[in-house]
Amino acid sequence: MILSDELIKIVRSQRKNLDIRDVGTLRQDLVKIKPEKNFAIVISGIRRCGKSTLLLQSMNQEGNYHYLNFEDPRLTDFTLKEIETLEEAFLHVHGENDLYYFDEIQNLTGWERYVRYLLEMNKQVIITCSNASLLNQELGTKLTGRTIRLELFPFSYQEYLHYTGFCDSEESFRAYLITGGFPEYIRTGLNEVLQNLLVDIIARDIVIRYNLKNPGLITEIAVYLLGNISCEFSYSKLQKVFSAIGSVTTIASYIHYLQDAYLLFTLPRFSYSQKSRQINPKKIYGIDNGLINVNTTGFSDDYGRLLENYVFLFLRKKYGEIFYFRERRECDFIIKEKTKITKAIQVCFLVNNQNKDREIQGLLEAMHMFDLDEGYILTEKQEDTLTVEGKRITLIPARNYVP
Repeated sequence: MILSDELIKIVRSQRKNLDIRDVGTLRQDLVKIKPEKNFAIVISGIRRCGKSTLLLQSMNQEGNYHYLNFEDPRLTDFTLKEIETLEEAFLHVHGENDLYYFDEIQNLTGWERYVRYLLEMNKQVIITCSNASLLNQELGTKLTGRTIRLELFPFSYQEYLHYTGFCDSEESFRAYLITGGFPEYIRTGLNEVLQNLLVDIIARDIVIRYNLKNPGLITEIAVYLLGNISCEFSYSKLQKVFSAIGSVTTIASYIHYLQDAYLLFTLPRFSYSQKSRQINPKKIYGIDNGLINVNTTGFSDDYGRLLENYVFLFLRKKYGEIFYFRERRECDFIIKEKTKITKAIQVCFLVNNQNKDREIQGLLEAMHMFDLDEGYILTEKQEDTLTVEGKRITLIPARNYVP
């Protein structure tokens, strides 16, 4: 139980900390945060990707608001029973306000009931969380139809340029492919930043949340998968690699936890059959190239796979349904919008005589399958336009591709 005076001190000190914080590089997603009555804006994403900074940027635009960060260790014993005391503390420190900001709200058990209450009182609510399950489980219990969802990722290439002051160039883009977009790592260059981040995420967002008994094992799985980005995997084959895990179901659960924490993404193979999508091997991608490089081996000069991971993340931010295509040949990405496949995209760091036919034929097969007149091969720096079998194929540097 937290006494009223203590809660007032916490609210006041958090507000003072906000006043001295650097607003940071303005995020591209800031324009999407518009407080609405009757809807809570939910910003989710991996830890340390800038959610709190994005909140600060939004708060600076609004002026008057209530704010509480549930990561504060002084709030460890805070419960829903003390909401009335919190409201009194808000009133005491901030005065009357209808706009509420809550950081890492998943730390408050039953938080969705409080947010629902605020919405019913015609308040505006903006919250952050570090676990994707909030978009499916907790949100679905009390807040169905009452949320606007936004996923935040580490810096995009354009945000990276703004943060570092670099100009757009082949050299800057290659540096970004290696460094990734976590601001603190870009600033310091210390590998420990991303090594400690991986450990922290697994401990706080997975082991504690799901009460796992063997944290070392899920760390091994995470590192293994991060080391195999762009590769196909199946639960059964992964279970054979980690034979200490007794069942395929447990493997599937572990990968679900890693996805919930935004460490990994899985990409299904396209099929018109939902059952086939579930059974077929999937591909694995990681949240950030820097996180991959620092926590695995063998990626420092594998620009091809890093470029493919970059393209996946770029597409993942823009589209709800992405697949890879494999029949006789393979196409890296196909995009589904509503009921139709609208784009086919191949990724190749350098198109040359050894791989040209493979890359083109895989793209063409997908284009013929879905009756697409144009397809793309995203490269590091090559530009060209080809006409093959009556189809237009555009080679374009990945950093210049605009859907």
